[in-house]
Amino acid sequence: MIGYGAIGEYVFRSVQASHHSCVVAVLCRPGREVRAREVLGDDISCVSHVDDLCASFDVVAECAGHAALAEQVPMLLRMGVDVISVSSGALADERVSDELAQAAELGNARLQLVSGAIGALDALSAASIESLEAVRYRGRKPPEGWRGTAAESIVDLDNVAGTVELFSGSAREAALRYPKNANVAATIALAGIGFDDTRVELIVDPDAVGNHHEIEASGRFGHFKFSVEGLPLPGNPRSSALTAMSVVRALEQRQAHLTGG
Repeated sequence: MIGYGAIGEYVFRSVQASHHSCVVAVLCRPGREVRAREVLGDDISCVSHVDDLCASFDVVAECAGHAALAEQVPMLLRMGVDVISVSSGALADERVSDELAQAAELGNARLQLVSGAIGALDALSAASIESLEAVRYRGRKPPEGWRGTAAESIVDLDNVAGTVELFSGSAREAALRYPKNANVAATIALAGIGFDDTRVELIVDPDAVGNHHEIEASGRFGHFKFSVEGLPLPGNPRSSALTAMSVVRALEQRQAHLTGG
């Protein structure tokens, strides 16, 4: 597993309590190995680089963010290890996307991007087979969900009187400008009509209870509109509980003989 933040902790606890998988190693940022080892115990190998991994494993769950996907995952894919990732926004950088694709092909491995905080991606992906004409994503979060991002240079998050549009543009621009908040936009783009044609609006809303995600799409198939009001994980208002759950679900499906999507 890569990362042991809010998402990583949820995934770790869920997997260790399951019957389908177990965590044997955690890849941390340099300097955090000792702290991780104190929390996880001596049975879990805690290292800071892929080269230091000595445990035997079948799949890696990346729960750490864009930098970890770009820096650590290509080597794992070249080694022939499948990776489940929450950091779809990193693929907005074409250099990163190309390197990951080449690494996966070289190692005959698979990089699986989980659905994360949003649903309806199966319908969107199916619609993309023929003449998907327009896709729009609108993300609305409370002020706490935008701290530590470019939003702080646009609005005073401590004194937001009403809704404020932080961004309007393409999914590629959104993912590059808001890497901690735009994984949903990137996932939608990858499932549908791409980073440059998917339109995105990002909004801060002081009255929002959770993180609200809305997809609207139209094409030859017809039209649909889908929304999710998701709650964040405790300890990190930027991370959706559904994102962590989607990683666990992806691990379960690797072991299942019959799945429903």
